[in-house]
Amino acid sequence: MKNSLRRLLIPLAILHDLVAACLVWITAYALRFNFSIPDQFYQSVLMMLPVVVLIEISTFYYVGLYRGIWRFASIPDLKRIIKAVAISSVLLSLGAFSLQPELIIPRSVLVMNPLLLILFMGGSRFAYRAWKERRLFNVTAAQGKPVIVIGVEDASFNLIRELSKSPEWRVVAMIDPNNKLVGREIMHTKIEGKLEDIERIAARHGCQHCMIAMPGSRHEKRRLAVEAANEVEGMEVLTLPAMSDLISGRVSLSQIRKIDVEDLLGRDVVQLDTHGLSAMLANKVVLVSGAAGSIGSELCRQILSFHPTQLICLDISEYALYTLQQEFSQWETDSELLYLVADVKNRVRLQRILQDHQPDVVLHAGAYKHVPMMEHFNVVEALQNNAYGTYQIASACQAASVPTFVLVSTDKAVNPTNVMGASKRLAELICQGLQNNYLSGTRFITVRFGNVLGSSGSVIPKFREQIAHGGPITITHPEITRYFMSIPEAAQLVLQAATMGKGGEVFVLDMGTPVKIIDLARDMIKLSGLQEQDIRIEFTGLRPGEKLYEELLADDENTLPTSHEKLRIAQARSADTVWLTNLLEWLTTIPNLQEAQIKQDLQRWVVEYQPDTRPAPDVSLRGGMLSLDTLPSPSSHIH
Repeated sequence: MKNSLRRLLIPLAILHDLVAACLVWITAYALRFNFSIPDQFYQSVLMMLPVVVLIEISTFYYVGLYRGIWRFASIPDLKRIIKAVAISSVLLSLGAFSLQPELIIPRSVLVMNPLLLILFMGGSRFAYRAWKERRLFNVTAAQGKPVIVIGVEDASFNLIRELSKSPEWRVVAMIDPNNKLVGREIMHTKIEGKLEDIERIAARHGCQHCMIAMPGSRHEKRRLAVEAANEVEGMEVLTLPAMSDLISGRVSLSQIRKIDVEDLLGRDVVQLDTHGLSAMLANKVVLVSGAAGSIGSELCRQILSFHPTQLICLDISEYALYTLQQEFSQWETDSELLYLVADVKNRVRLQRILQDHQPDVVLHAGAYKHVPMMEHFNVVEALQNNAYGTYQIASACQAASVPTFVLVSTDKAVNPTNVMGASKRLAELICQGLQNNYLSGTRFITVRFGNVLGSSGSVIPKFREQIAHGGPITITHPEITRYFMSIPEAAQLVLQAATMGKGGEVFVLDMGTPVKIIDLARDMIKLSGLQEQDIRIEFTGLRPGEKLYEELLADDENTLPTSHEKLRIAQARSADTVWLTNLLEWLTTIPNLQEAQIKQDLQRWVVEYQPDTRPAPDVSLRGGMLSLDTLPSPSSHIH
């Protein structure tokens, strides 16, 4: 029954427009002659009526007026109506002038006819939509939970329209954070006040839910809205994703979620040079090492949106690579995806891969990165993987004439106090040394940034787990601070830097304002619906190699601006081929050295390195098993 009704919709729409064309044509004459049409003009009305209807209905069909659905009539439908009426009016005017003097049509009729037709056709469609939405949705609206919408922008309008379709919610008021439209209405919903009024408005309506619909606003404004809503006792705060997460412009209920700490630490939308990225990635072969890690996997997602011919996902972890493969198997993409298990220290394997696939761009995101774990008992592996592994893949790319090589580095490489940071600084210097090689045809570009939200080993999931277990939250020091950015933003800026680099640069990302970890913990407690007295915060002391403050520049470094506001170039100390040759000789000897000796030697290669002199954790045998008593859990780091 429903299918047969659907098949009748287009014929009914055509019939409606046919009747409209007839009525409007006659009405235009009636208005012209004050509803008293002279006999000689009445004849022209009847003679031209079939021609008018034929021209207008044919034009409407040709323009695609009947592809739209009345129930979802919107501005694009109105534009299509105006276009169709304009074309038919031009054709009708040409026909009218060609028939003179046998048939005279008043010029005022030719003007009024299209105006009336647009009014009639557009009005009927929007009236039908209004009736349909009211009939379908507003009947049950009064039964939903009352909710306040914070924000006055396009997303707010879309959100209210979507909520009107759900029996779960009932929008009772809006709040304008800018205090410019208070007292106005959007879709019969009054804008009742500003952020300071939220408690009063919530009490008036008995409301315990609010939704923040400000994806287009700056992060600072969104945070103020979250904080104001959180101040209201018993208020559950929901939000829409930020604009960077809204792939489609249409807001849906599935995108509404609870406020999380990432919203408080979030940043503004990154403006990308999409033409430059498309030129670098579209129809090219791209290889990402460490592809299954936090940054590497996001780089792969971003790269796929630019339609490379082939994306090679390389990682040493077979299981992590399998997980990535399962994710991408659900994607619709025209790019060929290749998953390769490989160790970047294996030169022969890398050479074969580069020879077989000839990538145009290589992004090296693979590294050991957890500071405390690499500081003791794993120093050799940290240096071999992060420094020597970088040399192997970078020099193999140079030998294979790969046009672009991008190293993902870290702020831990700046004035390092730990082995991990020193190993990444060596990786930066290795790339610069290769760039200074007179044989180099490869652009070596380094991108340095800080912590990313949600990365493996990040402090945020650790705090979530501790809160879920009732605490305590463990923090190493009350003054410890870190920079944060989202994984998508970091990946986007890495790709953006790749398009801008000429070779040998160290790009530094704008990391915004550093955040105190204790403030982060307090925010997470509050967002969990608890109070600080409910979850204890304990300070455990700085871990091996850990600094109170992270830096993006060394003491002797300055930066130069670039064409992108969030990217700068560090004027960092460089390296030459002689230094690189000597470093490689030393790296081959370190498996035979004690860790204390390695750290002492490391100061010769990374002059900024100030090693942590605290003793290594006690290692003891308990119950026949090796126990690292004080070995800390991984901290929040880049990948």
